[in-house]
Order: sequence, then C-alpha cells, then structure tokens
Amino acid sequence: MSDPQRILAITACPTGIAHTFMAAENLEQAAQRLGHEIKVETHGSIGVENALTAEDIERADAVVVAADKQVDLSRFAGKRVVTAPVADGIRRPGELIREALAAAPSAGAPRQEDREETRPGVGATVYKALMNGVSHMIPFVVAGGLLLAVSLSLGGTPTPEGLVIPEDSFWYVISQVGVLAFTLMVPVLSGYIAYAIADRPGLAPGMIGGFIANTGALYGSESGAGFIGAIVTGFLAGYVALAIKKIPVHRYIAPIWPIIVIPVLTTLVVALLFVHVLGAPIAGAFAALTSFLAGLEGGSVVLLGAVLGAMIAFDMGGPVNKTAFLFGGGLIAAGNAAPMGMVAAAIAVPPLGMGVATLLRRRYFTAQERESGIAALFMGFFGITEGAIPFAAARPLQVIPANMAGGTVAGAVAALLAVEDNVMHGGPIVAVLGAVENVAGFFVAIAAGLLVTALTALFLLGIGARRNGHDDGAAAADGASTGAEDAPVGAGEREPVAVGPEGGSTAAAPGAAAAPGPSGASAATATAVSPGASPEEPAAARSGRRPTGSVLDHLSEDTVLLDVGGAGRDDVVRRLVELGAATGQVRDVDAVVAAALAREEQGTTGVGQGIAIPHAKAAEVAAPLIAFARSAEGVEWESMDGAPVHLVFLIAVPQEQAGDEHLRILATLSRALTRTEFRNALLGARSRAEVIRVLADRLG
Repeated sequence: MSDPQRILAITACPTGIAHTFMAAENLEQAAQRLGHEIKVETHGSIGVENALTAEDIERADAVVVAADKQVDLSRFAGKRVVTAPVADGIRRPGELIREALAAAPSAGAPRQEDREETRPGVGATVYKALMNGVSHMIPFVVAGGLLLAVSLSLGGTPTPEGLVIPEDSFWYVISQVGVLAFTLMVPVLSGYIAYAIADRPGLAPGMIGGFIANTGALYGSESGAGFIGAIVTGFLAGYVALAIKKIPVHRYIAPIWPIIVIPVLTTLVVALLFVHVLGAPIAGAFAALTSFLAGLEGGSVVLLGAVLGAMIAFDMGGPVNKTAFLFGGGLIAAGNAAPMGMVAAAIAVPPLGMGVATLLRRRYFTAQERESGIAALFMGFFGITEGAIPFAAARPLQVIPANMAGGTVAGAVAALLAVEDNVMHGGPIVAVLGAVENVAGFFVAIAAGLLVTALTALFLLGIGARRNGHDDGAAAADGASTGAEDAPVGAGEREPVAVGPEGGSTAAAPGAAAAPGPSGASAATATAVSPGASPEEPAAARSGRRPTGSVLDHLSEDTVLLDVGGAGRDDVVRRLVELGAATGQVRDVDAVVAAALAREEQGTTGVGQGIAIPHAKAAEVAAPLIAFARSAEGVEWESMDGAPVHLVFLIAVPQEQAGDEHLRILATLSRALTRTEFRNALLGARSRAEVIRVLADRLG
C-alpha cells in the first residue's frame, strides 16, 4: 500500500439530498480502504458542511470533485484535481482518488471540464453547460412571458397587425418590460453556457455573442438566430475562452489575462465567426424557407399547415418560427387569413404541451421544470411560444421533436378545418377576443397538437429513462423534493431476495452498489477518516460523536414493520403513519398521509437500490417520527431505477421543525444506505429488536 495521502473532496448534486451524501460516504470508505486520510465538503440542501479550510487545502495532496452543479474551484490552484459527476463518486470512488493522486498539478484555477477523461463523455459536459444556461435563463422567460401575457390580456386590442396595446396605456409600459426581459433571455442563455465551460472569462463573450445571435441585422436576417443561435455562441465562446486560458503566459501578464485579454479576444472571435461565417448561411436558409412556403401556398392546404406548424414549434420564437409567422401574417392583408389560423394554433402547442407533460409525469422533470410547466401553460394560453424554451434548451433531442410533432398536427388540423385568424397573434387568447373564424375547429387543433406534444415528449423521455436505467427527468430533479433529481445509483443491479424466517431476507440487497464498503454510517456532515481506522468500526464511533439528526432519536420497535406483504405504496405509507399515531407521534393519520403522498407527487422518494425515503412535514405531527418497513416481495414505488422497493424509511416532522432536522435525518439515512452490508443487515433482521440493533450499530 502506498504512503498515506491527504485527500480533499467536494460532493454536490443539483438538490443536495441523497446523492450528495452517498458520494461523500463512499469516498470516505474508499479512502479508508486505500489507507489515505480524507475530508469531504458536502454542498447539500442544508448548506455547505464540513467546509474545507485554507489549512486543509494547503496540506492536501489531491482533490476529488464529484459534482453535478457548478462548484468554484479557484481555491485549488496548483493542486492535483480530478472532477466527475456525483454518480461517479458513488460508483467508483476509489478510481477517482487514484486519478486525483496521479493527476498533474493545475497551473491555475482548475475547471471541472478540463479533465474530460474523468467524465462519461462530451454529452455530459454539453448537458451540464446547457443546464447552467437554462437555469439562469428561466427567470427571464417566466418574468417576461407573464408580464407580456398580463399586459396583452388586460390592455390588448385585436387589430390586423395583431394584439396591440396603445402606447399611452399603462399596460404598454408593462408589455415593454416583458419585451426587455425576453430580450435578455437569449444573451443570458449564451453567457451562462460559456460561463459553465470557461468560468468568468467566458461570461462576457457569451452574453455578447448571444446579443449578436439575436440581432439579425448584423448578418442579413430579419429575425435573428434566437435561442438556437444562443446555444451556438455560448459553446463557441466557452471553448474559445477555455482554449485561450490554457495558453501559458509570463507571470507579469497573468493578472490581466483573464480580465482583459481572454474576454476581448474571445468576443472578437465569436463575433467575427457568427457575423461573417455562421450568420450569412442562417439568413440564406430563412430566405429559402420563405420561398418554399410561397410555393406551397395554393397547393395542398393540409401540407402547408403541417409545415407551418412544424416551423413554428421548431425554435419557439427563433428565426424559423418567425419566418413562418411573418409568412402567415403577411397574407392577412392579402385577404387570406387561413395560413395565420394554422400558425396561431401551432403557436400555443409547445408551451401548452410541455406544461401538460409536467402534470402527467411529474417525476420526469426537475422541480424547477415543474414550476416552469405551470408558467408555460399560462404563456401558451396567451400565444407566447417561448414558454417552452427552457424544456427545449435542456433536452433538445426529446423536446424539439415532440414540439414539432404537435405543431405539425395542430397546423394540419387547423388547415383541414378551415380555421382563420385575422390578427398577427396566436394562442387561445385570440379566439377569446373574437379574432378567429371557426373557434371550435381552432380549439380542436390546439388540443390535438398539445396532446401529441405531451405524449411524444413523455415517450421520448421514457426511452431515455429505460436506456439509462432511470428517469432522465429524475436525473436532474429536486430532492428536497426527494433526491429524485440525482442520478440513480445501482440501476440495473438488482439481486434476488430470499425470504427468511419471520419475513427476513437472507440474500443481498437489491441494487447492491458496485463497491460495498465497511459497516457503519458517518454523521450527516463529512468527517475525516484516519488511515488506521478499523473497517468494521462504525463511522459515528470513528468521529467520536453521535450523528446530528439521529434516526434512533425518533424510531423504536413500535414503529417497525418486518413485512408489508404485497401492499402498494400508498398503503405502506398509511401503515407506517398509523404506527406513529399509536405511539403518540402523529395526531391525525389522514393529514400526515396526505402530506406524504403530496410529496410523492412532486417527485418520487424511491431513490434506487431498493430504497424509498418518503417524508412529510405537517402540523399534525406531534413529535418527529421515523418508521421502517420491509417488503420481501417489493413495493412498486416509481423509483428512479424502476426497481421495486424493499426498504422504506418514513420521516415525518412537525411543521415548525421541518428545517435542518428534516434534512439532516435524510442525509444521515442516505449516507448509511449506500452500504451494501447495512442494507443486507436490515433485510436479514429476524425481529423488530434486531432491526433496532442494526440501526444502533451503524448509526450510533
């Protein structure tokens, strides 16, 4: 074994519940097995815990970062650093530690994307950068869209030029504020994609590139390149800035390199490339599209509607969308309002369809996306297609085809039913305001389109879920929402479970992790592991203290069910809450069950590996409750990995105690349940007393 080394680590998932602490625990175990010291800083929902000090960093031999969100790594300049997704911290912690120790010291502030070989591939880097841009863009989409929708609904008047708000109206000012928010949306998307790749030096070039993409006059386009152009300029700016950052410079030039040289050079490269190389082909493509549409007009009306609908839905306010919109609107003055009717129906489909999709299958979407889904429904009603952009930017390969399928159907149905729109605007609002001929046909077209979009999106997301062994949406989800956002662990690794006496299980835990660790769970915050610690010694004992938010403070033999048989998810939750009522920890069973099931609707608490951790906060909880249930048959829980659940821990806390106590207990359980030996011990326990002993041995 090599000499003991000092390892630092950071773990972080998008929401900071289950997988943040699972990765921390596995890294600690791996370091212990390799004979190294480690300290892990966790970025969880509770906040940053076990923060690394300047002294820790000075003494460190290597740094491991297992994170699925942006982490500032500038403090590790000059250190050996390896970066990877949080799932790698769970599945291959030992490899990450060895890679970090073998890495070359960084010459400057290290970047999470500088070591591509430690990541699953280019797709993971692209996805992470997209999500960074989308998460910063969403507030602009929501604020701008809702302000426009309100101003149009309360101050708009239908005219042949569209819904017009008089310039001397109060609502005109509100609409202009919304327009400004939309104007910023594209540069923000571009800027924060670049920022995710190259840090601060990429931010300004990315935002400027986004403005250029949105300013079509610079390269001969009437409408600009929209959000698709922003994605192009964001990645272009990010990777150009990153390449310039890697150029070695004299130490006298180094201070001005990131604040002057990189932003200026990157901005020039991106601007010149887009204006003189990329912009002209884009403008030419849109001119060709307009000619193509003119050729269809007068031919097959259904084909024209299908093409217009697909174009409207493709880039949602971008150049392709605007080409179709201007084509339809331009024919109104010529006395042909039918093309605009096709366009008006398709305009509403992407936001309405994706909003409906978030309601039909909530666990496929992050908490932020579910909130955006509500806003998208509102924007769709008012004909604001941009409400679907956050979904398309985050998952273009699934969402854009779904939007186009729905737009195609809506446009074709509107053409078939001879829908006409006499104003240059779309969405149900134009029918409400009396601008549409054949209102019933208009709503039939919209309904058909949104259903096709919603179902197609869910189908495509489901394919990705089955391919990856979990729900794509859950991979980015909110775990205060549950942990459903983190990438699932042990997907596809289920092992058979044999039922022993008294309902006990004698086989390995379902979904056993690839690298089982020693028994015992550490505290909710990461702790240093000395190389001499015994593998069999519980982490709580190693740290010399009882974990904060201990499970044993709130669980007893009276709140343990050894076997729930073939019960379903809702029945298991109710039976566990009823145990709490019997012990006096729950005042109202129905209210607490409702709270727990409402939590499930926000995102599944089945975190994978045969584990579910339902939780509720309610005034009807008299004292914090933890109840445990085991199922040899397995309970269908809509878990992230699609596997049945065998171990269930219900957590219920009073409303006024729902802060750190709630989250710390979740963190403690998440860390402990990463251990195959711990899960096996729970599955094999032959009595309620033995369950308590297992928990006492491992959790302190």
